[in-house]
Amino acid sequence: MSEATARSAPEADSEVTSLFYIPAITSLQERRLRALKHGNTFALFNHYGDIVPFRGAPDGIYHQDTRYLSHLELRLNGQWPLLLSSTVHDDNAVLAVDLTNPDLFVDNELTLPRDMLHLQRLKFIWQGACHERIVVRNYDARPHSVALTLRFAADFADIFEVRGHVRPQRGETVRLRLADHVIAARYAGLDGVTRVMALRLTPSPTRLDTSTALYELTLLPGQQTKIFLLIECTAGSLPAADSRATFAASMHAARRALKQSTARAARISSSNSQFNQLLSRSLSDLYMLLSDTEHGPFPYAGIPWFSTAFGRDSLWTALFSLWLDPAIAKGVLRYLAATQATTRDPDRDAEPGKILHETRSGEMARLGEVPFERYYGSVDATPLFIVVAAAYADRTGDIETVRAIWPNIEAALAWIDGYGDADGDGFVEYNRHSETGLVNQGWKDSHDSVFHEDGRLAPGPIALCEVQAYVYAAKCGAATIARRLDRVQTAELLESQADVLRQRFEAAFWCEDLSTYALALDGAKQPCRVLSSNAGHALFGGIAAPDRARRLAAGLMDRDFFAGWGIRTLAAGQPRFNPMSYHNGSIWPHDNAIIALGFDRYGHKDAAVRILTAMFDASNYIDLRRLPELFCGFARQIRTGPTFYPVACSPQAWATATPFALLQAVLGLRLDHQRGEICFQQPELPDFLRELRIEAVHLAGRVADLHVARYGRDVAIDVPNRSPDLRVVVTH
Repeated sequence: MSEATARSAPEADSEVTSLFYIPAITSLQERRLRALKHGNTFALFNHYGDIVPFRGAPDGIYHQDTRYLSHLELRLNGQWPLLLSSTVHDDNAVLAVDLTNPDLFVDNELTLPRDMLHLQRLKFIWQGACHERIVVRNYDARPHSVALTLRFAADFADIFEVRGHVRPQRGETVRLRLADHVIAARYAGLDGVTRVMALRLTPSPTRLDTSTALYELTLLPGQQTKIFLLIECTAGSLPAADSRATFAASMHAARRALKQSTARAARISSSNSQFNQLLSRSLSDLYMLLSDTEHGPFPYAGIPWFSTAFGRDSLWTALFSLWLDPAIAKGVLRYLAATQATTRDPDRDAEPGKILHETRSGEMARLGEVPFERYYGSVDATPLFIVVAAAYADRTGDIETVRAIWPNIEAALAWIDGYGDADGDGFVEYNRHSETGLVNQGWKDSHDSVFHEDGRLAPGPIALCEVQAYVYAAKCGAATIARRLDRVQTAELLESQADVLRQRFEAAFWCEDLSTYALALDGAKQPCRVLSSNAGHALFGGIAAPDRARRLAAGLMDRDFFAGWGIRTLAAGQPRFNPMSYHNGSIWPHDNAIIALGFDRYGHKDAAVRILTAMFDASNYIDLRRLPELFCGFARQIRTGPTFYPVACSPQAWATATPFALLQAVLGLRLDHQRGEICFQQPELPDFLRELRIEAVHLAGRVADLHVARYGRDVAIDVPNRSPDLRVVVTH
């Protein structure tokens, strides 16, 4: 997804690999870390609620791309507690961990049998701080004394250091004991920023130093005690002493904020309780990943490696959730318009009109040790920006927002026709302009993801198949916007350009003997004749001829592509195919959602239903029913779940929004503000769903509740409640 992320193994033929490769020393899937997030702060804990430091582990509390707290361990008499349960609440607001004491011995004598003390840890993130409450209760009929120890440390590692980068020089850290209940660590960064971690404990511990807090507890039968931790992450001076609200008040505020934001979304429920759990977790993940910016809500890409603004990821997330909550798309469009490149800067792959790839606020980015402080090395974010703007206009009729960003749309169109098509052949290509930039700049940005049928890596500049489809959709969408703004000549020109592109695309990319579109054209305009999922995006963009779309759809659902859990990024048997690779044979939920929307566009509903069914089946084997960034592309086996990818982000924004896009695809759901219509085009439901209820769907200031029911293969739509002037249309 970005920064030449994790691969199956380092490759010697790419310099960028050594710069941005994420070593897979430990499997995130095996450890199933617990994630919490609010705003620019997120945390990863193990099942015990601890942060245990070891090489390659991302555990910690992070703020603005820096790990503030790198170690937090709770012990009883120096021993690990026993784990009873560990879960993140359904709304993602709170991590709840239940523990008990192990058998504790003194001089080989059992002094405290196991299961006598219950420890409950509750944690949440709110306004740049991690709040924790530890409740210890004695369930024995006898009093017990126990030593509860908390060990902690702050390393202030940049996110890229955590990912494996070795820095020749770092700033200085000073550790301070400020009071009998407060310790702090202060890091003077090489970028001139002072970052501070303050840890407050209530009540004051028996002993406290800069790395350990000791509580000597004596509990009578049935007695309990509470310990509160507040871990604050700031840039600048030390936080004011005891300035925070209470644990209960802060937790209430955090939950209230989540509830208020999710209240914007339509409510979905079904006849299948497991599917309801998938939808509930997806919705909670989506809104947890949202950060409130001055431009509106913006979905950060994913935890742990991508908890920041990404152009491509946010645009797909906004598009997938547009029917559900258009406020997300509005925030994304305004943010990306405000950060659109206005000058040429080769070090950042920036050119006037280009849409942001990603932004970073950590020390290494600020110093230029990595090029991502504000980086534009994405060839597809710019046309996708226009695609989402057009879809947002159709969905909401918000002409004021569209009018405000029209200059940005025009700048994006100018980039497409100018810098994006530097050789003037009518196709948008990419070629990095700096040795520190990304080699490949489509969504499959691994260094080895674009190649020929003999396995040779394709030389640049590269014209990707899917990017041409996005450009086609962008020009069609921009033409629609232009007509609404009474720019008729502009609209006609864009429509003419789109038609010319469609004809050129068919001539240059179609591989008749393979029944697919080439993955890309290389720098010599030679097609990369490879069976890849990229071709499926041509269906989403609407650029494919109907007969060729039919043949392409059939190929994508062939067993070499469709592994039972979804469509692989690369068909089995192709050169460089590896089901454990990042981009050459794995299965990405968002990739499948894009293709499913394309299937819907061309009327291949059965294929869209199979993808939704596969993703639902996969979720039944995944912790918290949370679809990850990707999983391995091994073929589905009877009574066996999908094979996880070791360093996949989870949650990740476009994966969390995938179920909503898949529902849209199988229902053929369209919301047309101009017509005041909610449309269902050839709706279908998979076998695991008899009924689907969608409540509080808002359109043009009106609202409707919808009931979808399956009778055999037929689907009926009932409307138990709607505004008088809102139409619901079903076509079969």
